[in-house]
Amino acid sequence: MRPEPARSPAEADVVVVGGGPAGLSAALVLGRSRRAVTVVDTGEPRNAPADGVHAFLTRDGLAPAEFVAIARDEVSRYGVEHRSARAVALRRRGERFAVELDTGAVLLARRLVVTTGLVDELPDVPGLLERWGRDVVHCPYCHGWEVRDRRIGVLATSPLSLHQAGLFRQLSDTVVFLPHTSPSPAPDDAATLAARGIEVVEGEVVEVEHADDTLTGVRLADGRRVALEALAVGPRFVGRSQLLDDLGVPTLEHPSGTGLHVPADPMGATEVPGVWVAGNLTDPSAQVIAAAAQGTRVGAAVNADLVAEDTRRARAAAA
Repeated sequence: MRPEPARSPAEADVVVVGGGPAGLSAALVLGRSRRAVTVVDTGEPRNAPADGVHAFLTRDGLAPAEFVAIARDEVSRYGVEHRSARAVALRRRGERFAVELDTGAVLLARRLVVTTGLVDELPDVPGLLERWGRDVVHCPYCHGWEVRDRRIGVLATSPLSLHQAGLFRQLSDTVVFLPHTSPSPAPDDAATLAARGIEVVEGEVVEVEHADDTLTGVRLADGRRVALEALAVGPRFVGRSQLLDDLGVPTLEHPSGTGLHVPADPMGATEVPGVWVAGNLTDPSAQVIAAAAQGTRVGAAVNADLVAEDTRRARAAAA
């Protein structure tokens, strides 16, 4: 079967804002349902610093840029258009949504799928950002295997850091817990860390040190140095939700306390009719494979919603 030809973006059924795993998965489902779809994306994925995508069956270890290239090629087979641009505003225009781009173009759509992801707000420690995504990591399932058996530090940023320490202990016999500016572990937590052989080193971390493009440790405010080969840190996850403000879609603190997200129902629908979200914008903990699955579900939900609208219009015209 030949793929559907690309159609005018002014006549789009759906504009997908964000071209990561969630957005492209939604576009794939919608394209295969013969919907006119335009994906708007700047090509700045959150996982760009990482060497590879992990825990994605059949794609484990694939470079993030290669993952996106394969996905774009797949969705293009079904007539999905890609716009390399930044969406700067989302507005209501009658029964449609208007997506204003930084190129000056305006796209109209019957429905919106927003998958703009999140920003990792990292602790303000010199040297940390430079190693982010390589030997400074946050997720044991995304990058834990790559730092296995190393001397791993866990920089406390929230109460969840204790849980993080336990997960990284599964990957290495040598884990050091660094309370940093957080309170010292409570007696029960200290006992748990001790039982697992996790050393606690008190003191504020003032620098992440490296040499020859390799992390070597951290320096504390009192001048002590802690030798490390990898550092785990929990960022604050802040959904890129500003575009949704003008549509009245709320941004709330995530129930986990890890940051800000856009709440949605199990199918990705927000409280504003016609607007769906998927991926890290709504689920900060979603790995690539989970974000892709959410996009698939959202694509099916949006198509069903459009089918219902098309049916209502057909019945009204036939009456």
